[in-house]
Amino acid sequence: MKRMFSVVVAVAVALGLSLASSVGAQQDTLAKIKETGVLTIGTRTGSPPFAYVNKNNEWVGFSIDLVEMLVKPEVQKAVGKSIKIEKKESTPPTRIPLLSSNAVDLIAGTMTDTPQRREAVDFSLTFFYTGAQFLVKKGSPIKGVNDLAGKRVAAQQGATNAKIIREKYPQAQLREFPDQPAAFQALLQGQVDAYTNDGIQLYGLKAKAPKPDEWDVVGDFYSEEPYGMAMRKGDAKFKAAVDAGLKNGFESGKYFEIYEKWFGPKGELPYPMTPQVKAYLLKQIGK
Repeated sequence: MKRMFSVVVAVAVALGLSLASSVGAQQDTLAKIKETGVLTIGTRTGSPPFAYVNKNNEWVGFSIDLVEMLVKPEVQKAVGKSIKIEKKESTPPTRIPLLSSNAVDLIAGTMTDTPQRREAVDFSLTFFYTGAQFLVKKGSPIKGVNDLAGKRVAAQQGATNAKIIREKYPQAQLREFPDQPAAFQALLQGQVDAYTNDGIQLYGLKAKAPKPDEWDVVGDFYSEEPYGMAMRKGDAKFKAAVDAGLKNGFESGKYFEIYEKWFGPKGELPYPMTPQVKAYLLKQIGK
């Protein structure tokens, strides 16, 4: 009996150590990066100007620059060596699974920081603030959320605005698509009457459309969309490094230089930062 008890204890201890080891291995992102020399990010391919493939087939964007210029230096400092950035495509339905499976270390695209998502992942400081609107054909009777009755509205699967339309505006005919290019294509082909997404992304789509003047972004914000970079939950050291990079960018002004590059008058998508949004961003770091 005593021998059997000893065996049971030994097995339990072994299992406990194994479990602790696997949990630690999953959570210690900095150790993984130090070993591989690579920080793998999940980001978008069709969400200009945050992350997209340009006409030269280069994968670029505001979110990618934030990682390269602000986050990467702090991660290098934390691991004590130079690293490179590797990019993998992520979409709303795949973002959290990519993190959970260790396929990527950081989601840096257009992911809204919500209480529901915080149950599964951790978020960095907010790096962009917008709200949901609608992209419609010029002259459309849709001017906002009060005009959706019986209208076919496209949204991305897993997006916060799809959830809001489904729950708060059931009079709309919601059609969900796997990604932004597919949703916009449905709008172009007349399969839907409007496409809803965060306003800044809709302005990006309009700017890249074959005939931008044929489209309008309409409606007041019907949601608040603070974008953050997502990472595996409970990895405090990695989160500290990511936040330190963004904090340094806010304090030094480098963040605002990157913003100006993409959203300034000569940027990919002119979208001036309001004093209110700037105050919101700086408030996070006590400014």
